[in-house]
Amino acid sequence: MKSIPERKTPVLIVDDDSGFLLTIGEVLKSSGMPEPALVSDSREVIGLIREHQFKFVLLDLFMPHLSGMELLKQIKEEFFNTECVIVTASDEISTAVEAMKEGAYDYLTKPVQYEKLVILIQRALERYTLRQGLSLYERKNTREDLADPDAFSDLVAMDNATIRVLRQVEMVAPTEYSVVITGESGTGKEMLARKIHELSQRSEGPFVGLNMGAVSESLFTDELFGHAKGAYTGAANERKGFFESARTGTLFMDEITDLDINLQSGLLRVIQEKEYYRVGSTKTRDVDVRIVVATNRDIFEEIKAKRFREDLFHRLNMFHIDIPPLRERKGDILPLAHYFLRRFARETHKDITQISPEAVQFLLAQDYPGNVRELKNKIASAVLREETADLSLEAFGPAGFLPAEQRIISAEALQQDRSRWRLEQVEKEHILMVLASVNSNKTQAAKILGIGRKTLLRKLKSYEDAPGGS
Repeated sequence: MKSIPERKTPVLIVDDDSGFLLTIGEVLKSSGMPEPALVSDSREVIGLIREHQFKFVLLDLFMPHLSGMELLKQIKEEFFNTECVIVTASDEISTAVEAMKEGAYDYLTKPVQYEKLVILIQRALERYTLRQGLSLYERKNTREDLADPDAFSDLVAMDNATIRVLRQVEMVAPTEYSVVITGESGTGKEMLARKIHELSQRSEGPFVGLNMGAVSESLFTDELFGHAKGAYTGAANERKGFFESARTGTLFMDEITDLDINLQSGLLRVIQEKEYYRVGSTKTRDVDVRIVVATNRDIFEEIKAKRFREDLFHRLNMFHIDIPPLRERKGDILPLAHYFLRRFARETHKDITQISPEAVQFLLAQDYPGNVRELKNKIASAVLREETADLSLEAFGPAGFLPAEQRIISAEALQQDRSRWRLEQVEKEHILMVLASVNSNKTQAAKILGIGRKTLLRKLKSYEDAPGGS
């Protein structure tokens, strides 16, 4: 069977069951969508896509001649942006997950829920349009190229790489897509998540942040879904969970890869079913949140190491934004440095208006393993030391006093001693430097570092307890 509508259609349905094809065709037409193209012979699909440029293809997993999996690989090799959804029997979920790894947008199980199918096709077509737009933004590299530059007026962003990230935010924010944000510590993942929320249709709703590494196994269900009054001893009142607190808004799950592997299935079920129960309640509650997650780890390595569920990743990863580290967007260093200079000069009541040429060279030469957070702390401590109207090289402490040739030697030594590249070692050295700059005033040091005094004391205690600690 083959049916190609006279009017151009973005949708192609492929199944060797003609009855299924006709049913899906009627369902889509009755829902107000364009009449789809239908074909039962999988060998004809590639030629049809070449001729009609379909944006979406629904594929049955098991078909004669070419299986859905084989066809999916062919489609993705020649038409990468074409969105594909696999239809499978309920006991073939592992195969469907493998199909998603090969580039499928999602999968459906038979018998197909028609309402879910319509929504899935609409979202897939929306993502196709989004991807096509992204191929255009790669040529754009100034704030003026953003659709609404004023929406990002509170963000310091001048480097081409950062502008590209903002362009991605602009494109995905108005959708209902769940978003995965990756990037090293200190690159601004939560700030970006908040901006997605601010520019979304859910901006009037709450933005609720949750660090998944802080969610214990014993409290996972209670924290995320809440409990009913009397659910257990001590539950004197009902309690909202994070999903309910974020209702109509955005739920931001930071450090998603820190969530214990044994708890990930519970999160996956709620995302799939879009409903949950409070602990101790038999009443279902619907999920009405937009989910944005973030991690500073290589999420693909976590999946490979079996520490993060691949099927959960595919559910969350409707759109992926990777924030480059500061060392890869040098164009942001000086604008950020001047922003922090004005901020900390105002807070410390100092009349420091500019950065000396030597200090500028010093700042541009750094690698910033701690990213924007590290630059911020460098400026904060330097402002505190500075006594003139210019932020001098000497204000940056011991590293600033070194002659250029000695700083180069230090960099070479760092290459040889890679143990100093570890984030905890960089953090330790920075904390001790800030502490020394304020004559061991722990309260002042904590304020400069942007952490609580108890946190600082705990870190200092850990340095003393460590072998060879100070």
